[in-house]
Amino acid sequence: MAEKFYITTPIFYPNAKLHMGHAYTVTICDIVARAQRLQGKEVYFLTGADENTGKILKVVEEQGQSVEEYLNQVTENFKDLYSKLNISYSQFIKTSDREKHWPGAQALWKKLVEAGDIYKASYTGLYCVGCETFYTEKDLVDGKCPVHLTVPEKIEEENYFFKLSKYTQTIKDRITSDELRIFPQTRKNEILALLDRGLEDISFSRPIKSVPHGIPVPGDESQVIYVWCDALVNYISALGYGRDDVLFQNFWPANVHVVGKDILRFHAAIWPAMLLSAGLPLPKNLLVHGLITSGGHKMSKSLGNVIDPYELIEEYGYEAVRHYLAREVSPFDDGDMTKERFKESYNANLANGIGNLTSRIMKMAQDNLEMPVQVTEEKDMSKYFALYDVYEISKAGDYVWNEVKALDQYIQENQPFKLIKTDKEAGQKMISDLVARLYAVAQMLNPIMPETSEKIKTLIKENKTPEVPLFVRKD
Repeated sequence: MAEKFYITTPIFYPNAKLHMGHAYTVTICDIVARAQRLQGKEVYFLTGADENTGKILKVVEEQGQSVEEYLNQVTENFKDLYSKLNISYSQFIKTSDREKHWPGAQALWKKLVEAGDIYKASYTGLYCVGCETFYTEKDLVDGKCPVHLTVPEKIEEENYFFKLSKYTQTIKDRITSDELRIFPQTRKNEILALLDRGLEDISFSRPIKSVPHGIPVPGDESQVIYVWCDALVNYISALGYGRDDVLFQNFWPANVHVVGKDILRFHAAIWPAMLLSAGLPLPKNLLVHGLITSGGHKMSKSLGNVIDPYELIEEYGYEAVRHYLAREVSPFDDGDMTKERFKESYNANLANGIGNLTSRIMKMAQDNLEMPVQVTEEKDMSKYFALYDVYEISKAGDYVWNEVKALDQYIQENQPFKLIKTDKEAGQKMISDLVARLYAVAQMLNPIMPETSEKIKTLIKENKTPEVPLFVRKD
């Protein structure tokens, strides 16, 4: 039986067009998923949309649509970008789905109640609509939300609370021991510092009069389940938790949740506490990536530095976008992207790199070999795959392109196109070896650039040079 591997993206708010940050998250997830499939694992790759949010009602009111119409439209936009990036997800979960998601959220709520971890209390808090999060005074920056830089609303209401504080030490122990492993170390240190200060109980519901679009609290329909016990539950509800748990039994716990650094606390503190309360295993890993900046600044319309993934795909092709996100952005830090840097990377690594190398080798093979080279799928790639095991995605990309550079250098130094004129047998052997090494490069390219990988393999199997370059230089 194949080893199972479960990977998830966060579920994104459907209140705006997806941007480069979203493209980055789903792309690195897809790259990891494809690398695991190459190793023979059975992969389940989950993504989706967080639709039970107050922000939706605001947008719907502005646009004059029904909630259902708006959500369907935005969901299709999500899937359109995923299709353009060739994202191989297994399921797209929607938290508005009453059949697939709601049973899981309500089942988990009942488990928290059974554990004695849900209680009702009056609450006064500072609420940011943009984040859909309550903040304390100490969380604010100059009295404003640290994310949206807006003054939060002061809200007084009676809600259900979750005893998050109860699990502070247990979560700390699980993270310290790497039972819940956090990549990179800087994010692990960050959450441990938060745990050292102690966790506070948090609101787990909102009155239905305030948030009419949401999942009713079991046994109290005057309240709806608030973000944490709704959105975070998607990771298990999608697997059938609370209804048909065949997938859940096969794939939980998750091998890795991939999240942005802005939602570290939710995934490294609140979510583990919920699972501990419900008696469920914790995910094995959290990969916490940085932001995509442009010219050293956060992308914003006011700065005029927003780079639209759709525009890059249109001009350069989707695999060029995947290549840049894989190699030029570290999964452990913020990554910078400008149109100038993108073009430089495209020309150097794709047009003049793998594209030119493929043409050179396959031209020599077509002109000088009578039969296609018999290649094998069994080349040892353990060092390459080991990089994915610790989520060093950019280093895995570099590993492939180091071989591309090595092949270029080998051709320049040994000049097989000249050798074959003086020693045909030795020249043919050298060209055959180059083709075999190119095939290995194509294999390793599969997670990052699956279409290019298959094109190169086909050229090798047919012993043909590409009729048109794989990548055309942009001047």
